[in-house]
Amino acid sequence: MNRYLVLFLLVAIKGFAQVSGCTDSMAKNYNPKATINDGGCVYKKVTTSLTNSYVLDDKLNETSGLIYFNNRFWTHNDDTDTNLYALDTINGAIQETYILPNVVNKDWEEISQDENYVYIGDFGNNAQGNRTDLSILRIEKKSLLSRNPIIDKIEFKYSNQTNFERQFANKTNFDCEAFIITQDSIYLFTKEWKSKQTTTYSLPKTPGKYIAKQKITYNIKGLVTGATYLDSKNILALCGYTRNGKPFVNLFYDFKNNDFFSANKRKIKLKPRFQQIEGITTQDGIHYYITNEHLKFALANNLQKIQILDLTKLFKN
Repeated sequence: MNRYLVLFLLVAIKGFAQVSGCTDSMAKNYNPKATINDGGCVYKKVTTSLTNSYVLDDKLNETSGLIYFNNRFWTHNDDTDTNLYALDTINGAIQETYILPNVVNKDWEEISQDENYVYIGDFGNNAQGNRTDLSILRIEKKSLLSRNPIIDKIEFKYSNQTNFERQFANKTNFDCEAFIITQDSIYLFTKEWKSKQTTTYSLPKTPGKYIAKQKITYNIKGLVTGATYLDSKNILALCGYTRNGKPFVNLFYDFKNNDFFSANKRKIKLKPRFQQIEGITTQDGIHYYITNEHLKFALANNLQKIQILDLTKLFKN
């Protein structure tokens, strides 16, 4: 048989063998014949309660980000305070305080990490929506632990923000409280007060001044306040709350090439309500640790806490 004909037949057979559909057996529309995930999986609605709640020290009443590093949780406040706090993983008690010298906390809203560095996002922009000094601090881990932190800065602007006139508080779509670090890039996830969506932007993770490139927008139907990324399991989690006080965690998994919103998408509604959750981290993609800042209004007085979201039953298969 002609070798070109054989090649053609092999390509054709491979093409016919590929079936696009929902590849997740936990979904309502799972297709066991599907070989290519089309991102269209549909899931049952899930509401679950946060457990193992521990009140954090009063020093952390504005805790705004969370990571797990060096066998401890690490967090920070979102205004003025330029310390990092290392917490006990059992009860959230402050074990050590790390001073970051010669830096300013204008509005630290998130913390993330890679193998060698801790990153802090000074990019909160909800007050007037017109900041021109958005930045991310990069801190070498070894120097941080030795209490002689080597700190540099990544500065950026949004590629599609052209209007820098002062706005009313909590009206901008160019606020940000969540980001992750991949092997080669930083990905921001905006907190869009007007649209209730989130837009992904990318920029390099090395010091310098950059234009954050707009990638894709996802209708998350809420305000995103934190992110965690588990590269080993290809899972992204975004946490936040709705304008009427309903906290949530959205999971995205089985995506390719950092196209986070292209594959499986699950929304987990959390109880109780009226919690301003801010930070999230995980080590296994099943147990998520979440912090909320002190929220006091009307008759509610929710203290700053660290809590666990246990998805063992949800992902038992």
